[in-house]
Amino acid sequence: MARSKDTSKGAGAESSSEPKQKKQRWYHQVWSAYTMTRRSDPAVTWWVLGVFVAVVAVATLVGFLFGGHWISGLIVGVPFGLLGGMFVLTRRAEAAAYQQIEGKPGATRAALGSVRRGGWSFDEEPVAFEARTQDLVFRGVGRAGVLLVAEGPSGRATRLLESEKKRTARVVAGVPITTLECGNGEGQVPLRKLVKTVQKMKPTLTKAEVAEVSKRLRALGGAKLPIPKGIDPTRARPDRKSLRGR
Repeated sequence: MARSKDTSKGAGAESSSEPKQKKQRWYHQVWSAYTMTRRSDPAVTWWVLGVFVAVVAVATLVGFLFGGHWISGLIVGVPFGLLGGMFVLTRRAEAAAYQQIEGKPGATRAALGSVRRGGWSFDEEPVAFEARTQDLVFRGVGRAGVLLVAEGPSGRATRLLESEKKRTARVVAGVPITTLECGNGEGQVPLRKLVKTVQKMKPTLTKAEVAEVSKRLRALGGAKLPIPKGIDPTRARPDRKSLRGR
């Protein structure tokens, strides 16, 4: 009996000696976001400081003009100044994250992973792929119907996109199919604006219809070709709740 007790104590000691992973604090995440952004956007420091100083100065001036309570204005202005600085940092960090992946194969799919509204789900692999030019078409299904997003120069991407649209329409007849081209050419959607463009699409399907359409498209399949994966903006950019200290 004594021997078994010693064994249990030893096991407990071993388990307790295992290093625990430390939870990353919000200010660590803010610093990581800042250093990542500063590498590609050195002006971010002055933007953040400028917004902070401007907000504090305005709040102090308002307090002084209304009863001479400039100290109260200063106290109120500091947290609002921090909030304004964090807002600017978040926006510029997002822009820096997209800048890092722009032009890389699969950047469109990485950006689409940031879509949070509309019930969208996107295939990990492209549904159409041009091996010679590395033009890609990614497919998503949501409340707005089926979305096909092409990645590549306008001329070539349009042909690949139309071909995939006809193939998809044969399987999901009557379902709205929207096509977009991601790029910097004429008529294309820039990578940094892709998420907002998708989230603005109006819903037309119910959740049950979305599930049925997804089932049919899974049977249709995709290109099944490996592609180099880019940086996911959802990981590269800072979490907004963490930046607010929540």
